[in-house]
Amino acid sequence: MPRKTNTDRSKKGGRNANGRPMERRTPRPAPKVDFTIDQLDYRNVTLLRRYVTDHGRILLRKYTGLPAAFQRQLSRSVKRARQMLLMK
Repeated sequence: MPRKTNTDRSKKGGRNANGRPMERRTPRPAPKVDFTIDQLDYRNVTLLRRYVTDHGRILLRKYTGLPAAFQRQLSRSVKRARQMLLMK
């Protein structure tokens, strides 16, 4: 079944549940990754420490701003470095 669309309603001037005009959100800035995925290695401890808290927790993607593939590689590298006792 086709999806219903409202063609008569303009996208500008939308209103929220209270009847007030909606505010536009500013878009999230694109992450600036200044390294390649090859540099996310378990031996590169100085780079990995930037993405780990003082308690040893890996920072969330929301805070790191990394793309999903980089974040997965980051967590894999941190866990390997911990097993090799390069990091705590």
